[in-house]
Amino acid sequence: MAKMHFTNEHEWIRVDGDIGTVGITDYAQEQLGDVVFVELPEVGAQLEQGGEAGVVESVKAASEVYAPVTGEVVEVNEDLADAPDKVNGAAQTDGWFFKIKLSDPTQLDPMMDAAAYAKYVESLQ
Repeated sequence: MAKMHFTNEHEWIRVDGDIGTVGITDYAQEQLGDVVFVELPEVGAQLEQGGEAGVVESVKAASEVYAPVTGEVVEVNEDLADAPDKVNGAAQTDGWFFKIKLSDPTQLDPMMDAAAYAKYVESLQ
């Protein structure tokens, strides 16, 4: 299975070759509560690392989703339009947001692995 990388903004990216699948973490969806709407980037959009890639709205709040890496959006999770609650039930699997073709794989290097991210989340509580 491809390795997952995590950001301080609670996005994850799972890379297979030069394509990364991006979503928000279980921690992020727990903080948001029931997700009611997800705004995804357009296929073909060029995203910059740290730039806004979309929005996730819940009954509690709306939150930006940031691109963990620079690259081109090659696919979006169309299922989220009709079933945004997939983010709550499977944030780190079927609730993914978009896939991006990485421009610079070295941008993954400073990101946290699952163990480091778990420690980071503990530090926030």
